[in-house]
Amino acid sequence: MGSSFGHLFRISTFGESHGGGVGVIVDGCPPRLPLDLEAIQAELDRRKPGQSKITTPRKEDDRVEILSGLLDGVTLGTPIAMVVRNKDQRPQDYSEMAVAFRPSHADATYQAKYGIQARSGGGRASARETIGRVAAGAIAKQLLAKAHGTEVIAWVRRIHTIEASIDPASVNLEAVEANIVRCPDAEAAERMIERIEAIGRDGDSCGGVIECIVRNPPVGLGMPVFDKLEADLAKAVMSLPATKGFEIGSGFAGTLLRGSEHNDPFLPTDDGSLHTATNNSGGIQGGISNGEEIVLRVAFKPTATIRKEQQTIDSEGNATTLAAKGRHDPCVLPRAVPMVEAMVALVLADHLLRQQGQCSLW
Repeated sequence: MGSSFGHLFRISTFGESHGGGVGVIVDGCPPRLPLDLEAIQAELDRRKPGQSKITTPRKEDDRVEILSGLLDGVTLGTPIAMVVRNKDQRPQDYSEMAVAFRPSHADATYQAKYGIQARSGGGRASARETIGRVAAGAIAKQLLAKAHGTEVIAWVRRIHTIEASIDPASVNLEAVEANIVRCPDAEAAERMIERIEAIGRDGDSCGGVIECIVRNPPVGLGMPVFDKLEADLAKAVMSLPATKGFEIGSGFAGTLLRGSEHNDPFLPTDDGSLHTATNNSGGIQGGISNGEEIVLRVAFKPTATIRKEQQTIDSEGNATTLAAKGRHDPCVLPRAVPMVEAMVALVLADHLLRQQGQCSLW
């Protein structure tokens, strides 16, 4: 099962939603990196359930335990193991799902592929698996900040049909965290919260779009052909639960422009660095970062597990109906913001180490 990600900065996550715990092993983090352990916990707090009225009511502290790889808060260069213990497991909430596949969830495909599955809470398909990613991503963020002053920040751009009106260049963490939906457009955020609550009361769910910006990225990250930076970013964020679409730069809107409108003109600089007048490329050209801000968007589908009764089949292929009883987010996006940031940071940290290994000798 594909539970590892990255080349030089490599992570492997483990655990199921209603098992003893979930966690991650980070391999390849350079030695002598001072880690802010409170910052790691802060990222997990942004992801944890039960944090607001528009998230799942499951109560978990999600306190991280770091088991190896540190000495006095500084990395040793050896594997960093982190674990979060599950406290509020309720496998009984999923008893009906043991005999009925949830529509648009992973139940049916996992069963077809493996012939067995951890049905309680979705097992490895649960968003609880992302705890390990977020913890590892918090380390990657600190590595990027120390090595190059790089900042990764994401926010909710759209919920259902309500879209924020905001310039990505103006977004900061304080504005993102100013409301429970993590949208820096305060007026749109209020309407988003109302929409999520209304849909949740109806036993239904909704999706939306998360936007992410990388400020001060290193130049030269990414490699030609199969290891293009945007290709690895796409794989990273599309590996998150409930994702269904990826755009970078102008994205699909760029298909409506002519080449003369879409091209990013280069501007002269005193130090010979790359700088463009526009950024339709989203900071990446030819699969390699050009130093401009990297801007990407990720589409999340409506949460698959809902309380409304739905047509489905059981494990024998017989027709049945199912109305879920578990504790589920009516909209995953507010909690997915730190997940997107983590995956983007992991890709950039990995490519930064690969770039240094390939190009720093000459």
